[in-house]
Amino acid sequence: MVNRAVLYFLFIVEVFPKGLTSVIQTQQTVMAAVGEDVHLSCQLMESKDVLQVTWQKLSPEGKNKNLATYSKRFGQTVNPGFQGKVEFKDAGLQNCSIVIRKVMEQDEGCYLCLFHTYPDGSLTGRTCLQLYELHEPILQIRESNSTEETVVSCSATGRPAPTVTLNVPQQDLYFSHNSTVSVTNTNGTVTVTTTAVLSGSHENGAQVGCAARLLSVPEIQVFKTIPAVKLFSVLGSTVIVVFVVLACGCVAAVIAVPLKRKYNNSLSHRDSEMNEMNQSNNYRHL
Repeated sequence: MVNRAVLYFLFIVEVFPKGLTSVIQTQQTVMAAVGEDVHLSCQLMESKDVLQVTWQKLSPEGKNKNLATYSKRFGQTVNPGFQGKVEFKDAGLQNCSIVIRKVMEQDEGCYLCLFHTYPDGSLTGRTCLQLYELHEPILQIRESNSTEETVVSCSATGRPAPTVTLNVPQQDLYFSHNSTVSVTNTNGTVTVTTTAVLSGSHENGAQVGCAARLLSVPEIQVFKTIPAVKLFSVLGSTVIVVFVVLACGCVAAVIAVPLKRKYNNSLSHRDSEMNEMNQSNNYRHL
């Protein structure tokens, strides 16, 4: 009699699945990162004569996939296609939960927990798994044409598209001319790049930061120090002028020394010629 009842309820689950019921308590949405283990649970809130609990994954084609079943007679059973991927965490006829190991993109979707009761039929709960992916932002700083401005760019890749925000701890620095570009990658992730011009005066050790946010996931922040070469550029013109003046002075000194020697030699040679001429004139008078 029991075996016939079990076969009967298995038949109506596959052919005549019933709608969802509030009798089963479960999470509507479960958020998980790619590569994590996910825990899905269902609890029957009313006392029923449960013969078996079945876990299924909803299929877009309309034919659900049976993942695992639990009953007192047969215990825990995981279908061959999901062994090593799906495991029971709490196996029970009133409270049943499974673990999906190292979830990937193909694991995303909605799952059903079906409590096959006698004589009421099948009671169904549904929970949907939504995956996210968030990588550490990449922060770049480069020089601009202006000595008082720096171009800051930050890129973050995630799934779905993350929110990227630039920030500066110092009050005398501010961002302007912000622009954001999004690119969808072949693996379904989205790379968001925010670029802005950092203006204002700053001292050595000044930092800029970038924060990447995704849904309710904790944000990821990175910081980077503004290159010291930027500080040099503020005094660059003065240093260059001093350097040019000193260089010109050195060159002038190098050129002046041989000219002075040549001039002195020319004077000495002229004095000698004058002395000889005077002596000749004196001899003629005698």
